[in-house]
Amino acid sequence: MSIIDKLFGDNDKPRHTPAKADGPMQKVLDELASLGGKPIETLSPEEARQQPTPTDAVKSLLRKDGKDPTDDMGVKTSDITIPGAAGPIHARIYKPHDHSEDKLHPVVVYFHGGGFVIADLDVYDGGPRGVSKMADVIVVSVHYRQAPEHHFPAAHEDALAAYRWVLENAQTFRGDPQKVAVMGESAGGNLAIGVSMMARDAGLAAPKHQVLVYPVAGVDMDNESYVENADAKPLNRPMMKWFVKHIFANEADAQDPRINIVEKANLSGLPSTTVICAEIDPLRTEGELLAEKLEQAGVDVRHKTFNGSTHEFFGMAAVVPDAAAAQTFAAHELKRAFGTAILPI
Repeated sequence: MSIIDKLFGDNDKPRHTPAKADGPMQKVLDELASLGGKPIETLSPEEARQQPTPTDAVKSLLRKDGKDPTDDMGVKTSDITIPGAAGPIHARIYKPHDHSEDKLHPVVVYFHGGGFVIADLDVYDGGPRGVSKMADVIVVSVHYRQAPEHHFPAAHEDALAAYRWVLENAQTFRGDPQKVAVMGESAGGNLAIGVSMMARDAGLAAPKHQVLVYPVAGVDMDNESYVENADAKPLNRPMMKWFVKHIFANEADAQDPRINIVEKANLSGLPSTTVICAEIDPLRTEGELLAEKLEQAGVDVRHKTFNGSTHEFFGMAAVVPDAAAAQTFAAHELKRAFGTAILPI
């Protein structure tokens, strides 16, 4: 048995029926199934990157309801290229249409999910777009080198490079370099807290806040939520093992504090944090444990687990009410951290 199997478990059989998705969430899951995608864990990375995504399912539902899946929600975008750690990387800037160019605005550096292997800025458009609108901020959504072409820690190095670039260049797109937060979903949530830890250790200006949406934060694939959601959709235990197989060139890297955060990382001195989890998600337990560990380290933490929702729900605000609620929650905490919340008189 390899070290990876010892760390992450070797039994792929479902061991518990996951919780039931609520109505709107189930509609997305049914639509995704109807698109005919193959199990990710049976594919090569190149094939996996071509599979239908939850975002495709949301767009399909919107079209069936007679709605425009390309509605910009009052947020304009511009695609740019910025320096990564080993070459140029893609980024997308989101700005509310009504943003004044006469003043500087808070900035959120956003990292997408996909297990460090799949997905891109288009797949993860709903989250940054919603946050830009609801928090009234500029969002810089950042791509990064992916495995297996680029093993760990390539994505983390690119994430830190992107954060440095935003600190140094925010004013060029009317961003406030004194008000920069980090945020991410799934693997991107791992990158967001990784940036906070690396910035602390490198003596860089700390993010004002971090929003971690169902973050990858541990290596225990036998914890409660992995058992409950061993065969869940759209993320399950076999898929997570497939991601792990492709991420690391050296098996020992699985114990790096940037991966096994809940057991190995020093969490002291990190910025205020919002942790958002989904009930029907293998990553729920480690996300909830991360919130606890951050609190124990003296970090100001707000946490909420959304029952009846699955992994990937956050960007689905157009069709899933819990996603809109989660984006509202994240936006409120960002405004609180930036000092831009309107307080009642």
